[in-house]
Parts: sequence; structure tokens; C-alpha cells
Amino acid sequence: MIHFEWPWLFIVLPLPWVYRHFLSSVPPHEGAALRVPRLEDFAQPGAGTPSQDLRRWPLWIAAIAWLMLVSASAQPQWLGDLIQLPVSGRDLMLAVDLSGSMQERDFLIGGRTVDRLTATKRVAGEFIQKREGDRIGLILFGEQAYSQTPLTFDRQTVDILLQEAVIGLAGRATAIGDAIGLAVKRLRRREQGQRVLILLTDGANTAGEVTPLDAADLAAREGLKIYTIGIGADKMMVRDLFGTRYVNPASELDEKTLTTIAEKTGGRYFRAKNTEELQKIYGLLDKLEPVAQDAESFRPKTALFPWPLSGALLLSALLALGRILGRL
Repeated sequence: MIHFEWPWLFIVLPLPWVYRHFLSSVPPHEGAALRVPRLEDFAQPGAGTPSQDLRRWPLWIAAIAWLMLVSASAQPQWLGDLIQLPVSGRDLMLAVDLSGSMQERDFLIGGRTVDRLTATKRVAGEFIQKREGDRIGLILFGEQAYSQTPLTFDRQTVDILLQEAVIGLAGRATAIGDAIGLAVKRLRRREQGQRVLILLTDGANTAGEVTPLDAADLAAREGLKIYTIGIGADKMMVRDLFGTRYVNPASELDEKTLTTIAEKTGGRYFRAKNTEELQKIYGLLDKLEPVAQDAESFRPKTALFPWPLSGALLLSALLALGRILGRL
């Protein structure tokens, strides 16, 4: 159906008539000092001559243009059918590490070696798409932490922005504490018991204004539950001038701090050494108990004001053109 956002604007419709009959400086029917008889004076009563009928058309066109202009100002909208939104009540924030170490190629996808960020995008993207009914936000952090998307039901946009993230976008270092602090700030106004942060990193805190443990204490006071994920293989074969040897690519991972963060906030710490383990972790996170919340609904709205506005502009142009031609 059609709905007007500001219907009270229709009270201005009589303004031209009020101005013409009451506010005009010259009365519209003032008689002439000298009356010259014309052929129109002998016309039958009640019948207008062609020239009189022609002079009425600009008035009617102007009236229609004014009606269209007022209608456009009242913001007409087309309201679609009522759509029910499935709501679980969870406010889920993802914090993804974009530091330089995320470019380490120690994960496999389809038999192909990929870097840690690519594996994270693949698995976390599937996780996001399954979160129907949850509000999801995205934080990207490196040397600094950025809120890439606020809490939203638009899972598609969150996934797209995650896929567009690149290593080094937020700096080469790792500010875990700042990422947690930013999540607390974004979730502070939400109801307690509904706030969840999933933080994924492959290193230790090397930057930022807030230490991870201080940020965890703040999160615990605010009722924010944090699930931490340490990513990176524990053994990888490398070749160099001295031959083949095994190294630990995740030697810089601070598992102790990540475990403490999770325990302080009532969450859990997970270790992902390969893509399969990372998928299992997100599968476990997928089973978080939602908090019941009233269902939400909305009606899609389509703005219709361009149509009457275009009509008013077109009629105004016709009036202006007619006046110009009349003078010529």
C-alpha cells in the first residue's frame, strides 16, 4: 500500500488559493476604469469563449503541479508485505588478526598450500553465512584495531568485507588488547548474556594501548564472553642451503595469554593447527546457546517521491515555455 511519511504537509495545499483571494495586493476582480466592449461580452451566459477556456489551462496545470509538489514533499512510500526476522538474540563480534605473520603459508585447502588469512577467510566465511538470526560485527586488527562493520543482520556484507581484508591493512604488529577493548565498546549497550567475541590470532600482543589481560578484565566486568582461537601449524618442513629441516611456525603464539583471556570471561581457548581443526572449532562455536528475544519484523519501503516531483517539474517547465511563447 501507499504510505505518506509526512502527511501533515498536505495542510499547505490551500496556500495558493488563500494568497490569490486574501493576500494579493491587487484584488483579482477589480474593475477597469474604462470598459471597452468586446465580442466576448455577447457570448451566452455560462458559456466561455475559446480564448477564455484556453486561459484557464495554465491555472489548471499550475494547480496540478502544486498538488504533485506537495505530494512529493509528504514523502510517499510503497510499503511491502510484512517480513518476519528470525532472531536468536546473540550479538556476535569477530576479531581477525591481519598482522604480518598471518601470511605464513602453513595451511592446506584442497591440497593447495595457503596462508593463514586465506584459510581464516574460507572457514570464517562459512561460519558467518550460517549465523541466520544473529547480529554479527567484524573487527580487523594489527598494529591498531578497526571496526570494519557494526552489528548487523546483513551476513552477506560482513562476509564480503572479510574477504576483502588484506594482510598489513591495520599494520604489521598485533594489538590484541585494543581489539578486545574495541569489542567491549561496540557491545556495551547490548544486554548482558548476549555478548560474544570470537578472537582469532597467530601471535602475541606486540602493540596497542591496552594489555590483553587488562582488556580481558574489562570485558569480564561488562559481561562479554570471549572465545580465543590460536592459529598456526606446530610443525612445518622448510628447505634452505643446509638441506631440509622442520620448524615451528607458531612459536610466537602466546597460548598462555589467550587461555587466560578466555578463562577470565567465561569462554574457551581453541588451538587450530590446520584447516580441519579450524572448521571443527567453528562448528563448536556454532552450537553456542542463543538467548531468547522477541521476534522482529519490518516492511520494505520503496520511495515514490521522484514520480510526483518529476511531474511537477515537467508541468512547471511547460508553464514557463507557454509564458515565453506567449510573450513572443
